[in-house]
Amino acid sequence: MSNILISNDDGIFALGVRTLANTLAQAGHQVTVVCPDRERSATGHGLTLHRPIRANEVDSIFDPNVVAWSCSGTPADCVKFALNAVLKTRPDFVYSGINHGPNLGTDVLYSGTVSAAMEGALEGIPSVAFSLASFSASEFQPAANFALKLLQELANKDYPKPPLLSVNIPAVEASAIAGVLMTRQGLRRYIEKFAKRLDPRGKSYYWLEGEIVEDIEQPEDINLPPHILTDVQAIRDRYITITPLQYNLTDTVIVKHLYQQDFFALDLSGN
Repeated sequence: MSNILISNDDGIFALGVRTLANTLAQAGHQVTVVCPDRERSATGHGLTLHRPIRANEVDSIFDPNVVAWSCSGTPADCVKFALNAVLKTRPDFVYSGINHGPNLGTDVLYSGTVSAAMEGALEGIPSVAFSLASFSASEFQPAANFALKLLQELANKDYPKPPLLSVNIPAVEASAIAGVLMTRQGLRRYIEKFAKRLDPRGKSYYWLEGEIVEDIEQPEDINLPPHILTDVQAIRDRYITITPLQYNLTDTVIVKHLYQQDFFALDLSGN
């Protein structure tokens, strides 16, 4: 059985993390949960540097075999805190989620769920971010069941490096899921709009309101065969999507292009 650290960005009281943790614990795995004490969605990979981090053990929310903590910090803080101040032994896996809502395409750049998993990958631990691809659905058990099956697969595989996976599960009954696809990151753009409002004292403030742009043409990846769909495309067809990610953001295409264009033959003399 595996030793698993679980975090999220929806907070310690979210149904998704409770369903995930309890499912794994009831299957016999050793589970430790360290989550934000409130919702910290879309915080990206932010860290708490200018105020103290407070953490407390949590009782009676999870299965009795789950050790759980709430933390005042971000999702990335939670994983750092867990690895360095809570766990006595290094976990075999870091799981994040199950997020209430999708993390598809460029969503991963903002996602606290993905960032918690990425923090595990930065420490050389195989890590997975799970997201239920709906904000309105509240049935997390099919996603948790898949997380359990995926854990068994990951435990029996070798990797060239510890993987960082973003998994999105369609919000349908298990019998309606079309299958599982390995996917690549797609595009999920928004029409950004800031609504101006007034508080009770008549002072203005702004609220970000984003509208998803559907049916965007998905770019090809020259490093992958064309039959590998994007996560955005595959989730529409009710597939569970598994998208391997990396934290190295170097754009190798632009690096090669700039070298070919003699980009570094710049005159730095000021003339």
